[in-house]
Amino acid sequence: MYELKTKETDNSVVEFIELVESPKKREDAYKLLDIFTETTGFNAKMWGPSIIGFGAYHYKYESGHEGDAPLVGFSPRKAKISLYFATGDTKRDELLKDFGKHTTGKACVYINKVADIDVNILKVLINQSVRFLKETYPD
Repeated sequence: MYELKTKETDNSVVEFIELVESPKKREDAYKLLDIFTETTGFNAKMWGPSIIGFGAYHYKYESGHEGDAPLVGFSPRKAKISLYFATGDTKRDELLKDFGKHTTGKACVYINKVADIDVNILKVLINQSVRFLKETYPD
């Protein structure tokens, strides 16, 4: 049976951020921690070894695959900072038009630094993602 790698852990978010090598990326991680915490109202939790997640939801796909994931999150990775929002939300692309300097993947939005983006749009993206997931996967 498939075992999810990204599970909520009891590891310390602050200890993880303190291990980020780049002082600027570490500073941005603390900024994002404040923004995500304030916007979601959820305490940060580590998901797997490197994702800082906020809230949680249980998903089940038509294929039968199911699991738990954070509603939103981020990870200060070596190359770029990954921001995790809901996949499948059509409003995300519209919001990203005025977001600032970023690239996108299926589930991630990648930024170099917080100074490159519009923090107000980040807050809207966070709220939209949480709303979308709660509507898509009600308890």
